[in-house]
Amino acid sequence: MIDSRFCRILFYTTQPAHVIMIAAVLCVTSALVPTTDRVHFSHPQSRAAAFIYLASFVMHLGAQIWMTFVSGLSLYFALPRHTFGEVQRILFPRYFTINACLSLTTLLIFVKHHPIHTWNTEIAIQVGGMSSAFFLELLIRLYLTPPLLRLIVQKNILERAAGVGNEIGVHNPGPLKHCPHYLKIHQAFRRVHVFIAMGNMLTMGCTVLHLHYIASKLCVL
Repeated sequence: MIDSRFCRILFYTTQPAHVIMIAAVLCVTSALVPTTDRVHFSHPQSRAAAFIYLASFVMHLGAQIWMTFVSGLSLYFALPRHTFGEVQRILFPRYFTINACLSLTTLLIFVKHHPIHTWNTEIAIQVGGMSSAFFLELLIRLYLTPPLLRLIVQKNILERAAGVGNEIGVHNPGPLKHCPHYLKIHQAFRRVHVFIAMGNMLTMGCTVLHLHYIASKLCVL
């Protein structure tokens, strides 16, 4: 009975999402708040930290470019709509989970080597951009992706029953265009999908902003 109740809370409510978001806020806040050690002692440059920082940033930017401009568009115009939806159901949670982890890694290492008492306007903008990217990706993963996946399942069930959904690159509801229940689900799907797309573009803008910062500090060219 206890296990069943725990599973319902874990998988069918938003309570775990709230806990994860609170933990994320506390983690970032603790990294930003100055302590005696951070004020009086600067961390020496570490090749390992620099490698992890650069690798996480590059993987983050690469994943954003690939998922947004290559994978998404290519599969949309190459696969039947239902097949494309199934691919999205698999990729979306992983994409935003991985990106949030990479954003957090980049942010924490950057802040570790740039304590808050050393910030100027340029550094503050970078920390703000990276923090925004992390929290946006986490918010999308926790609060927007689950309802989007449920709406995809509901749409697919109705469309399969009506014999539609196998078209490629277009949305043709067929007889469902006169079904109020289907139209309500489709409008909710489009609304959530637009929010996710807008959030993804905003996080990409934050990543490009940090890319510009790294390029301005590059010493090997």
